[in-house]
Amino acid sequence: MLFPTLETDRLKLIEITPIHTLSIFEILSLDEVTRYYGTDRFTSIEEARKIIEVFQKNFYEKRAMRWGIVLKENNKFIGTLGLNGLQLKNKKAEIGYEIHPSFWRKGYTSEAIKEVLRYSYQELKLNRIGAVVYLENEASSNLLQKLGFKKEGVLRDYLFQNNSYHTTSMFSLLKREWELPAAESLGTHAK
Repeated sequence: MLFPTLETDRLKLIEITPIHTLSIFEILSLDEVTRYYGTDRFTSIEEARKIIEVFQKNFYEKRAMRWGIVLKENNKFIGTLGLNGLQLKNKKAEIGYEIHPSFWRKGYTSEAIKEVLRYSYQELKLNRIGAVVYLENEASSNLLQKLGFKKEGVLRDYLFQNNSYHTTSMFSLLKREWELPAAESLGTHAK
């Protein structure tokens, strides 16, 4: 199975390979990026190499997909976005993402997520996309809700990071909910 490259107006979503090691390290070594990531910040380039190997292994084992987010205008690698816990048989996955702070609040994350949702529902035929978000991460919670995700509840002490437990919110978006805005804009109902 070839890794799917996706495109939006401003972005290319590409396979992450060893040539992206330094970019991954530069992003995941930042406290402001990993604060709500679910893992401690990277302190060595070796951690970036290993996570890329994990991304590739998970894809070939059909357990996850992780895209690199690249700006079309200059080929700058600005973050990653992926489907974790991918279960094709059960038609579900969880979405996760991070972006370099220099590119926050420019709409790139939203643009990338919309394309991955389209791919997930139309190409992979998934029915449910979940998202686990730290309670304190209001920016991510607000973004997901703008994209139609519904808050389902709270997962107590769900993640362990920086030697402490963190409670998270659980969000989800079902395929029929994702289809609804398109149908409403056309004045019809999605089937």
